[in-house]
Amino acid sequence: MNVLFVTDPLQQLHPEIDATIGLMAAAQHLGARVWSCGPEELSVVDGRLQVRAHRVTIRPRHRSGDHRWLVEPTWWDDQETAVRDVADAFDLVQLRIDPPVDARYLHTTYLLDVAEAAGARVVNRPSGVRAVHEKIAALQWPELCPATTVSADVRVLREFVEAHGSAVVKPVDGFAGRDVWLVRDDAATTSLLESATHAGSRHVIVQAYLPDVEHGNKRLFVLDGEVIGAVVRRPATDDFRIGPPVAAAVLDADDHRIVATVAPGLAGHGLPIAGIDVIAGRLIEVNLTCPGGMAKADALLGTDLSGTIMRRLLGTSSSSHTERLLA
Repeated sequence: MNVLFVTDPLQQLHPEIDATIGLMAAAQHLGARVWSCGPEELSVVDGRLQVRAHRVTIRPRHRSGDHRWLVEPTWWDDQETAVRDVADAFDLVQLRIDPPVDARYLHTTYLLDVAEAAGARVVNRPSGVRAVHEKIAALQWPELCPATTVSADVRVLREFVEAHGSAVVKPVDGFAGRDVWLVRDDAATTSLLESATHAGSRHVIVQAYLPDVEHGNKRLFVLDGEVIGAVVRRPATDDFRIGPPVAAAVLDADDHRIVATVAPGLAGHGLPIAGIDVIAGRLIEVNLTCPGGMAKADALLGTDLSGTIMRRLLGTSSSSHTERLLA
């Protein structure tokens, strides 16, 4: 088996926490040959998608007792570089570029459409990533979400904050907690909203602040509509934004209701892998572009979410040999 990961440069990834590296290691453990490439190494020639791909092997990793893996300073080895027809050469292609979904990301999805039309299996499906915006998608189910408004109009946003007292503001193309602000109804509100919207030229999401976030949010790891694991993540004492996982999460009726509601829409768009964020029974985000957190959970809890995903995607049955990554 050959698996191609279309990803950011390997030297820019963080091997102690990065979910893509966890998936690579899991694929390798299952006996697959792991290949990587960046978007700039994809080309359409005579109507076929070609790639200048690099076959790599992931060096052994070890759990450290928290959410990080212990890795060597050089954590992968280059084996060979070759030009291949994507649809012919690879059993699975994983789209693993970090957001935002900018021009670089979108152009990559259109190129991968060519390979998919030729028979390649691309996960998550490029057209699905374009169709389901991970920050705005949750609003398809407003009954599941906290009060939310999306606007670039500072007046509209200010009225929302006044109505709710405090709110979380985040850009529609944000990721990894960047430019996420907690705004309160005070003298600084208008100035903060002007900055967040770039003086009314950028849309942001403003969402009622849920005090229950102090007790943590849940990241539900969803594969083919099934929750395969869940973790609790809490804010740091000096930062309201969510931090790394701290414990396994116990699913409740609200979690099951949210997943049952959202899963059919994801399946319809060819999006088997998702990370669903929940606070106090309310849907916050549906992470689809490069769903993460699995490697952190596996390191912290001793689980094998990365292996579960790769076994399912590659159609490899579980056995005692593949029940867990080597730790």
